[in-house]
Amino acid sequence: MKISLIAAMSKNRVIGINNDLPWHLPDDMKYFMETTKGHVVIMGRKNFDSLPPKFKPLPNRTNVVLTRQEGFEVADCEVYHDIKDAYAFAEKQEEQELFVIGGGQIYQMAMEQADMIYLTEIHAHIENGEVFFPEMTGEWKEVSREHHSADERHKYSFDFVKYEKIKN
Repeated sequence: MKISLIAAMSKNRVIGINNDLPWHLPDDMKYFMETTKGHVVIMGRKNFDSLPPKFKPLPNRTNVVLTRQEGFEVADCEVYHDIKDAYAFAEKQEEQELFVIGGGQIYQMAMEQADMIYLTEIHAHIENGEVFFPEMTGEWKEVSREHHSADERHKYSFDFVKYEKIKN
């Protein structure tokens, strides 16, 4: 099973402010939805809590919530307290590509095991960021990049970038 991270971050690595995204980029949201559709997605409880009610759980995906809260339950989601147990669940579902969708602590936990990163690199410096995407070490290589210019629907320009882990 391939383990992939999918995120959008600013030039200064910001991914969240006040338990929300600090930008509105409809094409990025569409890319996220299309890329993760039909897959198991793992997210932290705070990330789950930040989803708009109409998207809880994320439709057309198997939602896994990772939390330290004992007894935490949520309808139509799997809940785990250890990321390895969440990976094992995805394996049992015969998942081909599992997506880790955040937040910052969950990305940090998953970075070492990840095989691929789908990263929307937003060409903006976001102030007051509270949650950050972890630093990528030198073990990643860029395999594709698609530019999207700013327009009437997108305040910032951005690139859809795929990185693959270099296997030793």
